[in-house]
Amino acid sequence: MSISRTKSYIIITLVYLLASIVGCLVYLLCPFELWLSLLLADVAATALTFVFSLIFKNASVYDPYWSVAPMVILIALALKEGFSLAGLVVILTVLIWGVRLTANWAYTFGGMSCQDWRYTMLEGKCGALYPIVNFLGIHLFPTLVVYLCILPAALVVTSDAAFSPLSLIGALISLIAALLQGVSDFEMHKYRKERKTPFIEEGLWKYSRHPNYLGEILMWWGVALYSAFTLGASAICFVGAVLNTLMFLFVSIPLSEGRQAAKEGFADYKRRTRMLLPFKK
Repeated sequence: MSISRTKSYIIITLVYLLASIVGCLVYLLCPFELWLSLLLADVAATALTFVFSLIFKNASVYDPYWSVAPMVILIALALKEGFSLAGLVVILTVLIWGVRLTANWAYTFGGMSCQDWRYTMLEGKCGALYPIVNFLGIHLFPTLVVYLCILPAALVVTSDAAFSPLSLIGALISLIAALLQGVSDFEMHKYRKERKTPFIEEGLWKYSRHPNYLGEILMWWGVALYSAFTLGASAICFVGAVLNTLMFLFVSIPLSEGRQAAKEGFADYKRRTRMLLPFKK
């Protein structure tokens, strides 16, 4: 039985409302330090999302989690602990990024019958082991990356640290990253409507094969720097940004380029463009 796009939106909204409620309840019931309570709450919300991906036989139920979870986490923490200037700035920064990225997901969402090609590929390769790969690789691993990326911001929101003007450097990097993603996504949508060439080679994509991924990488480096300037230099502020960068360099980009390599002319396209930086070679 097919589900209309409108009903699919409603289902996803309800799933994420329920996941948010479960995550908040787990956090409130946990008697541990912030980092552990937040981790357990994040995993609980992910597990619930995973259950619905099994019910609807579509791992793409998880896709909005990347942008929705950070917004829910920071707002919920601020409502519980109170708003400070330092916390408010990082919350607004993440909201600008998260709302835009979620809107981009909503624009491209094809409904409950559409699943990301990468998940379908894994399902075909893994066979009976796919449910395990689905939970650990598609759901849990990205959740842990997001958790480590957002943890420094959560520490800012729940601390009494004074706002530092230097922190604006990090906020500015994140805002530039969100703009970079927004422009590159707009250019990609325009290209997909026309598809005049095998590869998108206009705007930012003329020089970079993955400007949208560059934006995602820079977003969390900005948050890391903001948190480090606000809280004082700490290694925990940068763990998520480093892991996120490695994930894109060694997982997301190779998967994307592996698919593109099947197209004629990809070698030439790759030769004349950079992987990330949108500057002429």
